[in-house]
Amino acid sequence: MPETLAEDVREPLDEAISALRKGSASWSALTVGQRVTLLRGVRRTVAASAREWARTAVRSKQLPDGHALRGEEWLSGPYATLGALDAYIETLDRIANGRNPLDDVRIDRTTSGQTRVHTFPLLGIDKLLLSGFTGEVWLTPGVTPGDARARAGLAQRSTAEDDGGIGLVLGAGNITSIPVLDVLYELLAHDRVVLLKVNPTQDALVPVFERALAPLIAPGFLRIVRGGPEVGAYLTAHHGFAHVHITGSAATFDAIVWGPSTGPGSAQTKRRKRENRPRLKTPITAELGGVSPIIVVPGEWTAADLRFQAEHVATMRLQNAGHNCIAGQVVILSDDWAQKDQFLIELRRAYALAPERPIWYPHSAERMAQAAETYPDALVLADRLLVEIGVGDDPTALENTEYFAPVLGVVQLGGTGQEFLDAAVAHANEKLQGTLGANLLIDPTTETMLGGGFERAITALRYGSIAINAWTAVGFITPTVTWGAYPGNTIAEVGSGIGVVHNALLLADVERSVMRGPFRPFPRSASIVRDGGRFTILPKPPWFASSRTAAEVSEGLTRYRVRGGVLALMRTLVQAMRA
Repeated sequence: MPETLAEDVREPLDEAISALRKGSASWSALTVGQRVTLLRGVRRTVAASAREWARTAVRSKQLPDGHALRGEEWLSGPYATLGALDAYIETLDRIANGRNPLDDVRIDRTTSGQTRVHTFPLLGIDKLLLSGFTGEVWLTPGVTPGDARARAGLAQRSTAEDDGGIGLVLGAGNITSIPVLDVLYELLAHDRVVLLKVNPTQDALVPVFERALAPLIAPGFLRIVRGGPEVGAYLTAHHGFAHVHITGSAATFDAIVWGPSTGPGSAQTKRRKRENRPRLKTPITAELGGVSPIIVVPGEWTAADLRFQAEHVATMRLQNAGHNCIAGQVVILSDDWAQKDQFLIELRRAYALAPERPIWYPHSAERMAQAAETYPDALVLADRLLVEIGVGDDPTALENTEYFAPVLGVVQLGGTGQEFLDAAVAHANEKLQGTLGANLLIDPTTETMLGGGFERAITALRYGSIAINAWTAVGFITPTVTWGAYPGNTIAEVGSGIGVVHNALLLADVERSVMRGPFRPFPRSASIVRDGGRFTILPKPPWFASSRTAAEVSEGLTRYRVRGGVLALMRTLVQAMRA
């Protein structure tokens, strides 16, 4: 264990671990019903902290209080956390009352024979507010619907004879709900109390987290600490943890597991990796991002379709200034699509007109400069780059570097229909780094025309989260689907990570989640009569960068989560109609 930390830094860490050892025994002694009561207390304190949480996050990302994009921090912070708490409370309440988490949840099989659990929407309010959106969790091949029901609940299915120990969560620095959601998953899926080390970018939120999560902190189920890499190194080498979970980069993961890749210890690191002797002895899971594709399947689109979906793509890249592990980075277009040039015109327009904001995440400006140097012909649009790969250009850097900055690329493949879709899926699988999230846009008529070939292509797409006519961030914020890389990674080849989180139904044997959304917004979604699409009441989702009322709607939806109230909801819906 490293002893390089000053005593005044090391002692509080050791005291936190000692307190958690005691808390672990208390946590394991709680009944599921008592845990439900505890979670309801957490929900109250999170709700009471929601306004301060969102405002602190806005300021930490260098946005003025009145900035058009401040609503992002309401949705991705307190709203996401409240939704997860509600879903976990429902799952544990079912278990406490002798029911199965999957009672009344539809389960069927995909065309490939995999068991599929239809996990969203489960509540009437979700069917209204997110009409047109559905979510599924696909389980690994060979798992039956009976297996799914029997294993749902994970660590909450039975009281363990021994406590689960202490989990170390190394929190993400970009989205404020991630550390809290990871803490909840450690507690509920794995029965582990948690030491959370926040990323330094979120230090300002520590007092908010401490108030919001006070019901977990007081009995010793959670401790929150600050610190840089030296604190992280001390904790990951500590023998007091049963498990480590990290949200971050593959480089950070490798440094934890194997050692430094540069400097005096790099030779030892290479030897350890070659001999498969990891420095980290504790089991580890991780969510590490990647280069996310946006596959645009050619069809006959109206001018409004082209404009709406171009704004959709721009949002996938520009939300949170591109500092997202799930930011769409590579648009895959058909070179033979008759409307390709029209779509590119709309994309350039949407990308340029989205509100400007600071590039605030550490080292993102350097990665953006790296992209500009690699692709000197890229379009510079306000504070962002659009890289259109042309004849003779090399897409390798674009497809293998997670820029974590407002850099969007476009590559083109030949073909239309099934030929293009199969080629685009193969390209995403084989050429793009990572397997975390993939996005796919397709009009209802074209999807119907492809028939079974469409789902076969989705089955072949090796990503842990897939969004069809949606952005994978909708899956991230939906607690009853899962979040994590496609299975198969190892500590030696970690890719986009190992394991899943969120998963509020506590499903075992997860392969992927699939979100589906409406191709057209309201009122054009009424075209379901003509083309069999999906109806939605939203004229523009509040997470769109181009939404004129996104901030008001996001705050209003969070307040509705907190307090309920039909009149308040109606006012929020009126704002949504003005988006």
